[in-house]
Amino acid sequence: MKRRALLLAGLPLSARAADYAGPLFDAHLHYNDDAQLPHPPADVLARMARAGVRGALVNSRPNDGTLRLVAEAGPQWVPFIRLYRNRADYTGWFNDDSIRRMVLDLLAKGSPAGPFRGLGEFHLYDSANADGPTAVALMKLARERGLTVLAHVDDVAVDKLLGHAPGASLIWAHSGISGEPLPRVRELLARHPGLRGELSYRPGITFDGRLSEDWRAVFTQHPHRFLIGSDTWVTQRLQHYEGLFADYRGWLGQLPNEVAQRIAWGNAAELFRLTTA
Repeated sequence: MKRRALLLAGLPLSARAADYAGPLFDAHLHYNDDAQLPHPPADVLARMARAGVRGALVNSRPNDGTLRLVAEAGPQWVPFIRLYRNRADYTGWFNDDSIRRMVLDLLAKGSPAGPFRGLGEFHLYDSANADGPTAVALMKLARERGLTVLAHVDDVAVDKLLGHAPGASLIWAHSGISGEPLPRVRELLARHPGLRGELSYRPGITFDGRLSEDWRAVFTQHPHRFLIGSDTWVTQRLQHYEGLFADYRGWLGQLPNEVAQRIAWGNAAELFRLTTA
């Protein structure tokens, strides 16, 4: 009967019959100023609980949203310092030394959940700006302090940023901002041991709910190098939060269980030294 019901509903059997049922970590959660009134912390945490999300990388524009959410959440919620006080900072932060000073001040103060664990998400719309003085200084600071960076950049900027701070830990938002070819993703993973790919908005992972064979091969070859995230960059993404993670559960369920567990929770738990979910 279940098989017939799935067929009548138009759902692909391989994607929905055995969804991944374990804990999830959201490696790309924004709690920006415009989301806080319609979605107070209790609402956000309830949505996460219903989705089975047991922890998250939290960042916000400005950083008070992060402080507010992690104060209500718990030790599995990992606070990052975002480099934006306002939208104007998106396009010039890499040359702005006041951003570096803001980061140092926040690192000294910490958060309600303890020390900040990383920097970002930040954007570079031109890869040449990865050579900006503040970008270089913050990459070196991240390596020195053991911080992870969450970067929305292209493949050229990944090489540049990690070239400034070899061995630094960098989460590549969306595993590329323009659908970089998988051979290029593989090349960067091989070159930079501290690089991990985050998978929100990444095209080509599934077709009609079925995991693509190319991505299956990448995930099984590099199970320790990928993370999932919501990227709630606009408020509407929070309204669809549970559906975003239901989609992840669908294709994670098509992987070997040990690979699915690594991508869903284990890689983040290892990176941020989290307790078992």
